[in-house]
Amino acid sequence: MVVSENTLKWAMRLYPPLFFQRIWVQKFGKGFTSVDVKINKSVFNKNYNDSIFGGTIFAGADPFYALLFDQILQRRGFKVRVWLKSAQIQYLKPGRTNLYFKIKITEEEIAEAEEILNTTGKFVKAFPIEMYNKDGELCVSVMNEVYIRNLHIGENRTIAY
Repeated sequence: MVVSENTLKWAMRLYPPLFFQRIWVQKFGKGFTSVDVKINKSVFNKNYNDSIFGGTIFAGADPFYALLFDQILQRRGFKVRVWLKSAQIQYLKPGRTNLYFKIKITEEEIAEAEEILNTTGKFVKAFPIEMYNKDGELCVSVMNEVYIRNLHIGENRTIAY
C-alpha cells in the first residue's frame, strides 16, 4: 500500500510492537529515501543493567529497510514482496541513554535493486545500521539483509497506485 511519509510515520509510532518498546519514528525523508529513528530508554525497555534491552534495540532495527524499499519501489511501478531475510547485531556499548539511528537509501542502491529486479526478479543485499547514544558514541552495529521479490517479473509493469 502506498502511503504518505507522514501517514506511515504515525502508523509506525502507534504500531504496538514499536510503541510499547518506545521505538519512535522521528521522520521519513521525502520519497521514503531515509528514516530517522529514536529508541527511548524507559522503564518498559530497560534491563537489570540499566541499559536498553537488546531485544528492543533489535526490534528497532528490524522493519525500516524493508519499509523504505517497499515504498520506493511501489512508487516506481513495481509490485514487490519485501522482508528482512536475516540480521546480525553487535552490541558495542550499553545503551544507557536514548539511542538514535538514521537510514538513507541512495539513488545508486535503488538503481541497483531495480536493475536486478528487472533481470532476475530477486534482490538480496545486506545494509548497515549504526546506533548512537545521546553523546554521539557508537553503541550498536547491525547488518540487515533485505529480500525483495518482483511479483511482476515477465509482465509489463504498471503503476502501483
